[in-house]
Amino acid sequence: MSFESLGLCPPLLAALHAAGITEPTPVQAQVLPAGLAGRDIQAQAPTGSGKTLAYVLPLLQQLIGDGQRGSRTVRQLVLVPTRELAEQVAGVFTEYGRGLPRPPKVVVAIGGVSINPQMLALRGGADVLVATPGRLLDLLDHNALLLDGVHALVLDEADRLLDLGFGEQMQQLLRLLPRSRQTLLFSATFPEDTSALARASLREPLQVQLDAPGQAPAIVQRVICVDEHRRNPLLQHLTRQEGWEQVLVFVASQRSSENLAQKLAKAGFQAEALHGDLGQGRRARVLQGFAEGRVKWLVATDVAARGIDIAGLPLVINYDLPRSTDDYLHRIGRSGRAGTQGMAISLLTEANQAHLRLIEKRHRLQLPREVVAGFEPQATAPTAAGTPAAGADNGGIKGKRPSKKDRLRAAQAAGQ
Repeated sequence: MSFESLGLCPPLLAALHAAGITEPTPVQAQVLPAGLAGRDIQAQAPTGSGKTLAYVLPLLQQLIGDGQRGSRTVRQLVLVPTRELAEQVAGVFTEYGRGLPRPPKVVVAIGGVSINPQMLALRGGADVLVATPGRLLDLLDHNALLLDGVHALVLDEADRLLDLGFGEQMQQLLRLLPRSRQTLLFSATFPEDTSALARASLREPLQVQLDAPGQAPAIVQRVICVDEHRRNPLLQHLTRQEGWEQVLVFVASQRSSENLAQKLAKAGFQAEALHGDLGQGRRARVLQGFAEGRVKWLVATDVAARGIDIAGLPLVINYDLPRSTDDYLHRIGRSGRAGTQGMAISLLTEANQAHLRLIEKRHRLQLPREVVAGFEPQATAPTAAGTPAAGADNGGIKGKRPSKKDRLRAAQAAGQ
């Protein structure tokens, strides 16, 4: 199957050729014809599978032949949960749209920077507006744009946009949009609670689901057991032993991001922190440094789990496990993108064993546990999902230390 057979116009085919893209990915092959026909779509596909181009290409083709933009009107609206993803998506629209008879006007609306340049950019309207929900609501409060002319709405990382964190903002925005619009939802995961909201936003959609949850064929997933206070020394040891050159490390909090980055830098590693409390300019510089290879270690919160696309990123490390089981897939999907080989390593401590088993259950995984010589945990960890280590005395509770009652029983038995 070729892009030409899917119905793309010559300028877009030329842009794909210039980018070295010759064949559609599975998600693109299914989505493009429906997108060009104006159908609603709900697509679930792994990270790195080409979802962005799957909606960008048909939306760009729809802009061909459209009349002049009206003042403050927006034709296509793409909503994303993070600033980084907004910049990335806007770049794709600009790159592939520059060869059209009339290149589209693409505007990015994100928080963390002054609103005034964004208001000025919207004065003449926009063909494509890529925005985070909060900043879009701010612009509407300033009467900087109108949404009644939107004919296509995209929710990229739709599961995140439809969860409780964005729920109220999304409800406000959906009420302001025309009902007679095309709606496209894309994500790597669709939990049940967000699927119901998604269905309410769609009209007879094409349903696309590629790969079962948890399957990431291009990513080797490993679990290494270690005591919590020895995670940092273990990382440094493995880096020297394995020769890792570029690593994305996920942690649970902004404070952990700063602390670990500082410790790694002190040990001689080129490390930077990335989290939501940084200004947008600093976030952009850190990401650019990581993309260009000047930053070797990026220590990030889940702000980086969606929207970072580093070609050929070899390794992702879960220093802390994600709070959301679905974010596990989004994190590890930063590696192994576009079919390249990648690796994801999760550091398993005594405290997070139960949470890892929940992640495994949610994504139908069974990950063997490893131990690195010299860094053996003091608390015996299971050797496989739900399976205690050979000879381990864990009181009959899989993967846990003996309970207080178990210890009392053992003491009584020893004294008899």
